[in-house]
Amino acid sequence: MSDSYIRKSCRLCDSNNIKVVLPLQKSPLCDAYLELPKKQKFYNLNLCLCNECGFSQIDTVIDPEIIYRDYIYVTTSSPGLQAHFEKYALEVCNFLNLDKSKLTVDIGSNDGTLLKVFQKFNHNVLGIEPSVKAASSANENGIETLSEFFDIGLANAIVDQYGKASLITINNLFANVDNLNEFVEGINVLLDSNGVLVIESSYLLDMIDNMVFDFIYHEHLSYFSILPLVRFFKQFDMRLIHVNEVGTKGGSLRYYWARNNSKWNPSLNVKELSLREAKAGINTEKFKDYEARIETVKFQLLEFLEKHKEDKIVGYGASATSTTLITHFELQKYFSYLVDDNVDKVNTYSPGYHIPVHNFDRLKNEQPDVIIILAWRFKETILKKLSFFKGIIIVPLPTFEEFKL
Repeated sequence: MSDSYIRKSCRLCDSNNIKVVLPLQKSPLCDAYLELPKKQKFYNLNLCLCNECGFSQIDTVIDPEIIYRDYIYVTTSSPGLQAHFEKYALEVCNFLNLDKSKLTVDIGSNDGTLLKVFQKFNHNVLGIEPSVKAASSANENGIETLSEFFDIGLANAIVDQYGKASLITINNLFANVDNLNEFVEGINVLLDSNGVLVIESSYLLDMIDNMVFDFIYHEHLSYFSILPLVRFFKQFDMRLIHVNEVGTKGGSLRYYWARNNSKWNPSLNVKELSLREAKAGINTEKFKDYEARIETVKFQLLEFLEKHKEDKIVGYGASATSTTLITHFELQKYFSYLVDDNVDKVNTYSPGYHIPVHNFDRLKNEQPDVIIILAWRFKETILKKLSFFKGIIIVPLPTFEEFKL
């Protein structure tokens, strides 16, 4: 069987009227860092737009078993995410005032960071996480976690053993699911009559406006916005009752969904943000402008690198986003190595191009000529750590910056 396929219909409305609006370079799996170099497959990576419902998705779907069973990302490796989840749990609890004796389920719970906070608030919690390593870490830390992919069968099994959930959270995972119809059918099985589903995911308009194109990779099958999702959830008799703007991932939304016949009524910001999105418009012209801005930055960066190709150049950041950035901007030949603060990435080789990854201390000991901050969304944190550095620093996005500290 093939390990991937090209999706030719819209994941939300099933229309075949979809078009490539942002073509990217073929890419390896974004987080497939290796202990030893070996040949890795490159897959198509193009962002498409559905002309029927305005939904965006990439064209290539990879078998999730290949991506997630040996997944090495852990929540605690992302700067600021612990604090983000503490604030997240507090806001959800205050807004919903749910019965804490009932079940809270986090789908895609990783190492249990979010559920640990709900547990502190005396919630009965359960995690669902297909990554064996992450699930094992969560269980060791007292967060009961099932190392499974979520589906209707698992939803029924959870209801039989634990009862229905009053709260289901999905953070930066809903975009990774291919068959969303089956997935939400499972949610319907698990959620109790007045239960609430909270989905946090990067927001397409923010991704475009803030130049976060490196967030496009094979794990992220979908790029959500409000109006297509509202249309999609209607078929499950669910409605959007609240939405928060969130700063993570270059701009995200936190959607609250409940059954049409539940006690929940939509808050005012649902209408306000929906109208703002409709006014902004998500169309082919918007993506043409987006592509032009990306290509401008690529040209500026490659022009700089060609002038400095004899210098020692290092990339700061060995993450999933780094893979898209390196691949689409064709940076691989310029780097001597990458550095990263995640110990699981140190002494590995980058996906596809096998650039060695070292720890931060290497920069202090060696002082390269140029550092390119690939993890540019964490620019301020990284610049503080680089106070000792005397060479040139490049921040590629959202606009090309060159400076010395």
